[in-house]
Amino acid sequence: MPVSRPRSEALFARAVELLPGGVNSPVRAFRGVGGTPVFVRNASGAYIEDEDGRRYVDFIGSWGPMILGHAHPRVVAAITEAAGRGTSYGCPTAAENDFAELVIDMVPSLEMVRMVNSGTEATLSAIRVARGFTGRPKLLKFKGCYHGHGDSLLSDAGSGVATLGLPSTPGVLPEVAANTITVPFNDPEALAAAFDAHGDQLAAAIVEPVAGNMGCIPPREGYLEQLRALCDQTGAVLIFDEVMTGFRVAAGGAQQRYGVTPDMTTLGKIIGGGLPVGAYGGRRDIMEKVAPAGPVYQAGTLSGNPLAVAAGMATLTILRDNPDLYDTLESRTARLHAGMLAAAADAGVTVHGHQVGAMFGVFFSDTPVWDYAGAKAARVEQFNRFFHEMLDRGVYLAPSAFEAAFTSVAHTDEIIDQVLDAARASFAAVA
Repeated sequence: MPVSRPRSEALFARAVELLPGGVNSPVRAFRGVGGTPVFVRNASGAYIEDEDGRRYVDFIGSWGPMILGHAHPRVVAAITEAAGRGTSYGCPTAAENDFAELVIDMVPSLEMVRMVNSGTEATLSAIRVARGFTGRPKLLKFKGCYHGHGDSLLSDAGSGVATLGLPSTPGVLPEVAANTITVPFNDPEALAAAFDAHGDQLAAAIVEPVAGNMGCIPPREGYLEQLRALCDQTGAVLIFDEVMTGFRVAAGGAQQRYGVTPDMTTLGKIIGGGLPVGAYGGRRDIMEKVAPAGPVYQAGTLSGNPLAVAAGMATLTILRDNPDLYDTLESRTARLHAGMLAAAADAGVTVHGHQVGAMFGVFFSDTPVWDYAGAKAARVEQFNRFFHEMLDRGVYLAPSAFEAAFTSVAHTDEIIDQVLDAARASFAAVA
């Protein structure tokens, strides 16, 4: 019998009168899985706690950035100490220099970096810079990859757009949508054809090097290398959207893991320890086009906010100084993912999935999933039942069949054992 959450239900009833759909970001509304959203009141380590006092093992991690777990003591202390000096200046600080140097040192593609306030702001800014640098109009993106809600980026966008079954581009001018070319992820022939048709007009190609917004889907062998080569041949700027994968699948992100260096990289909340922050950067000759060094304008009063910088310095310093954390994360995540696949098989439920570093996903599919079409063809209704079975057993997965799951260093072996017990019971319930 479903668990009752009266406090969350009452809060949601109030929220729908105040906020569009009752939420400030669409996937939170549980429209994809049904039921009432869980309202969270606090979080610590691997757990979140709802307003009804129920605790859940959290695999959202604020959609990826909480790689150290919630409320890590060093991150909280850094934020608290910074807040005592003021929450926003709108002026340069020495800490921004130190933070930029740390990010540049850790990410292979970065020679210069600009701090912004979100992953969306990072991606739309990077695309503007790429257009300014090349003088070309068109953008190539991949079906099912989500890069924020910028006008150029909502075609076949995956994530919440897929979860809610929305058209891709309402409110976006046709001439803007016409300049976005979409191709299937992991399809070498379609990729080559797109560059043949549009290469001399392409300002940039933007990709999640590991897709995290149609589930977790890694690149097929050689695919990123092919994309790199085609950009080199045509002069298009290659942008890796590492908002999810940055500092998560390796210390230097997917570009370090796969050995493919983009021209530009976009980063998100993980560089601010979960605070509202983002960044874009890349080759010096490209980044020197950004105002005030160059003519491409982008600005933000809160960019380089002292609280976000302090939280980011604490988070990234821990990751830099403890490289063994990545081995631990990888092994625990791999054991969890393999255990879930085995639990499904034992229950007679056919699933497939992928795991890359500290992110993973499971598709209720009869065949392996390597692209958006495969993700959409999976048995979403069965996933939805599984989601609620796990939720009722104290495991919080993303409320969508089209999102990746994320582990943290706070997900101990003991917690993983408990989650696998819940998964075995939940797969049996939906078989």
